[in-house]
Amino acid sequence: MFLTRPGVMRAALLATALMAAGCATRPGDDDPEGQAEFRETNDPAEPTNRAMFAAHEAIDRNVLQPVAEAYRDIIPQGIRIAIRNILGNLRAPVILANDLMQGETTRARITLGRFMVNSTIGVLGIADVARELGVPGHTEDFGQTLAVWGVGEGPFLFVPLLGPSNPRDLVGQGVDLTINPLSYFGQGLLVDTAGWTQLGLTVVDTREALLEPIDQLRATSLDPYSTLRSAYRQRRGYEIRNEEERGRVVGPSGVTGFGQGVTGPAGPDAREPTQ
Repeated sequence: MFLTRPGVMRAALLATALMAAGCATRPGDDDPEGQAEFRETNDPAEPTNRAMFAAHEAIDRNVLQPVAEAYRDIIPQGIRIAIRNILGNLRAPVILANDLMQGETTRARITLGRFMVNSTIGVLGIADVARELGVPGHTEDFGQTLAVWGVGEGPFLFVPLLGPSNPRDLVGQGVDLTINPLSYFGQGLLVDTAGWTQLGLTVVDTREALLEPIDQLRATSLDPYSTLRSAYRQRRGYEIRNEEERGRVVGPSGVTGFGQGVTGPAGPDAREPTQ
């Protein structure tokens, strides 16, 4: 599971605290251009969000990035690809449920077919056989489902460790956890260990896939926070419209969270292409 239930509640409470802790000053009526920009960025809690971004950057530079770099250096690429494939296969039931809730029957058939092929011929998802047969996967989550149902995103939020988000997507993460059948697999040391292992691998796999994009963001952007905010919202728009390929989504396993919204590196500039 990507988040524990208490973790989802803490994220929601933190999001509320972000909104209450500090707000950007809305331009006056004598500044229509400023008001338009204020509405466009949709970031009324920007001062607090920037503080949360700074905290996230400190954690990332000192913990997440070094771990991801060590993971890449120590674990052979073939094994990393297998881990990523397994994580993607484990997420298939959530993607399928959201396909169905959005009325996307064709995409639901693709998701179900991929899950069956990869779980059997692909040996529990170790190999993405379906992709090799010309059937790539896609990502869906309940945040996207709410958007399809007409629910607005709400104000932009930055939550340390989770990354850029909004109230709709935070609620979506909680619902995805609830509808994930793996959440009800059982109890006990073995089940808990499996859940925490999946969480840890998800964190490391996602951050490893984002090594080049985040390095590039830090090196080229005068304001990484604004760039990340814009990239996140643009990518979510692509996902909601089922145009994932335009967003060049990093992390084919379809997870969200660490560094969410950063698009993938282009071609030869990447030190190692993501699969």
